[in-house]
Amino acid sequence: MLKVENINVYYGAIHAVKDVSFEVAQGEIVTLIGANGAGKSTILKTVSGLLRSKTGRITFLGDDISSTEACKLTRRGLAHVPEGRRIFQQLTVEENLEMGGYLRSGAENKRTMRDVYERFPRVGERKRQIAGTLSGGEQQMLALGRSMMSLPKLIMMDEPSMGLAPVLVQQIFDIIRELNAAGVTILLVEQNARMALSVAHRCYVLETGRIALEAGANELLDNDEVKKAYLGG
Repeated sequence: MLKVENINVYYGAIHAVKDVSFEVAQGEIVTLIGANGAGKSTILKTVSGLLRSKTGRITFLGDDISSTEACKLTRRGLAHVPEGRRIFQQLTVEENLEMGGYLRSGAENKRTMRDVYERFPRVGERKRQIAGTLSGGEQQMLALGRSMMSLPKLIMMDEPSMGLAPVLVQQIFDIIRELNAAGVTILLVEQNARMALSVAHRCYVLETGRIALEAGANELLDNDEVKKAYLGG
């Protein structure tokens, strides 16, 4: 579904992503793990058209999207849930969801919104509430729900558990499993490596902008070096 080939991304003179290649097959959950500053978020931003690679190619569903504008990728079935939620703070919950479905018809949006409220009952209970007044966990659920409104084939999630209490982290990862079971392919960036590996099929480990290791998620859970570096022993 997604193939990234030999991308190199810079912030001015800083070489943030170095010759990175990876792929995500339809139906998979693939996770990128690594220390802060390893280049994980930069990779997602490059795939979603917010940044440009100096080299290489990115293909999605067989089409080259290396130069495609970010606003056009949603129409193709690619959704990005950015780090920090980035909801529209001054809009209501329902208005945020409507923004996520702006490409769809009214009837289709209503059906999808009902699905979002069914999957996230707390979001449905607060649909008239100003989004900026929601708790961190509720805002994350809203951000995920907003991404679902575009009926994506692939959702990229950047640090969905950041700043959440353990019970909410578990809920978010349960939802990730449910979305995948419903047919959504997921590319996941997550600082909580143990949780990420518990839901993923495959994993790429990033170190200082390069891919240092690729393996099945279960295999990495048993890898002593990975456990020591990212899983706390």
